[in-house]
Amino acid sequence: MAHNPESDKYFVAGNDDEKSSDHEKGYSHHDDAARAPGAYDPIIDRYSDEDVARLLRKIDLRLIPLCGVMYCVSLLDRTNLSNAAIAGMTVELNLATTSPDRYSVITLVFFITYVLFQPPTTILTRFFGPRIWLATLTLLWGATMIGFGFVQDWKTLVGLRLILGTLESGFFPGVVYLLSTWYRRYEVGKRYSIFYLIGSVASAFGGILAFGLMQMEGLAGFRGWRWIFIIEGILTCLVAGLGYVFLVSFPDNEKSNSIHFISEDERRLIIARVNQDRSDADLEKFTVKKWLGGAADWKVWAYGLCFGCATTVSYALAYFLPIILNLGLGFDTGTAQCLVAPPYVFAAMIMILTGWFGDKYKQRGACVAFNAVLCIIGLAVMGWAYGDTRARYFGTFFATAGANANVPSVLTYQANNIRGQWKRAFCSATLVGGGALGGIVGSTVFRSQDRPTYVPGLSVAMGSQVVILITVAILTVVFKSQNKKADRGEKILEGLEEFRYTA
Repeated sequence: MAHNPESDKYFVAGNDDEKSSDHEKGYSHHDDAARAPGAYDPIIDRYSDEDVARLLRKIDLRLIPLCGVMYCVSLLDRTNLSNAAIAGMTVELNLATTSPDRYSVITLVFFITYVLFQPPTTILTRFFGPRIWLATLTLLWGATMIGFGFVQDWKTLVGLRLILGTLESGFFPGVVYLLSTWYRRYEVGKRYSIFYLIGSVASAFGGILAFGLMQMEGLAGFRGWRWIFIIEGILTCLVAGLGYVFLVSFPDNEKSNSIHFISEDERRLIIARVNQDRSDADLEKFTVKKWLGGAADWKVWAYGLCFGCATTVSYALAYFLPIILNLGLGFDTGTAQCLVAPPYVFAAMIMILTGWFGDKYKQRGACVAFNAVLCIIGLAVMGWAYGDTRARYFGTFFATAGANANVPSVLTYQANNIRGQWKRAFCSATLVGGGALGGIVGSTVFRSQDRPTYVPGLSVAMGSQVVILITVAILTVVFKSQNKKADRGEKILEGLEEFRYTA
């Protein structure tokens, strides 16, 4: 990347170059120097807005697609139970009993270990490095997934789900933490959305893939549902290999070979921009006190509550939508698996729209609230348009879009309103831990005895979205009040005088 040491020529108001994320906000990245909350580094003067946009695109292409693909196989491997269930697993493993509801138990136990092993995972991501840690986890859970194809009873499946939860617990918070260290606060919204959008391909097209793999019925003496697990496990192991080769480390780790795709000056520029934005790009020495210090901030738990309520619905749909379409709406197995895709395509559109809107207009709470309302409308139609199959299927579009679009929206909401490396690491863990608790609720609310309307489960799901709306309303009032106090010089927010919350 070319840069000009004669930086004065770049102190010009932003032009109409729409390729720059800064220009999308209507100003030059140099204009930020006068009003950004953190320290200003002269290296920023050496790069034009076009240079910065080019550098960010280079980082985006190296970081976002690979993280998204790795998360895609993560979601695919944890949520493919529903496809296997209607492909013959329920009958062969005798999961249809309701005392206990064996299918719900199998989905639930994943989240027990997923929650328990979550807290230290961001620390381990730092200790081992993202490339080694995240790729190794992916390889190990891929091997576990292959083992799913050889189970002979439902209790073995429970044990493997416990192992899968342990291994996957370290991935999502590690990736969320990694992405937050490369970008400024009003650059992460779109990128979290694209990352999660790529991951959601698993939910969108997992049913179609499963339908194709079902056609291997009888090959090598295995049922079609077993091939779903075996082939998807092999794909996960291959993706793990890509992660080991191409995944990048944190920008402050100048010794890592994985970040040599950018120059040393470019690496320093990334750190300078993040410091200019929030003054926390440089790694602080780890202490348990610093890491646990984030627990004293009630807002950290509020973000986790919002995330858990969002994932209550997203996980419920991931685990039960094919079953609802099959047993609740009356579609045959193949049609039900294929009809899962369109609602997730619509969800992708909403993700991108809210991510773009939030970054451009510096709005976070409004995006979260909009998605929650959209989800409530969809759930209501699914539950109370009984007798009209087309209307109920239409409701799945709004419910799926609202719930899934809120995953990156809440991630960005918390990322914009915290400072400090170890508080960020703690918050990433608690946020995703809250999401796992939402998964526990989501994996149990749609009971077989409630079909075909599933009204109790839909009511719980709608209630979770109301909780999001109440929490966002409280945070918005608090943020605006705290910002006004900071403007009057009465309070310092997040340990930085110029910092302001994003409502």
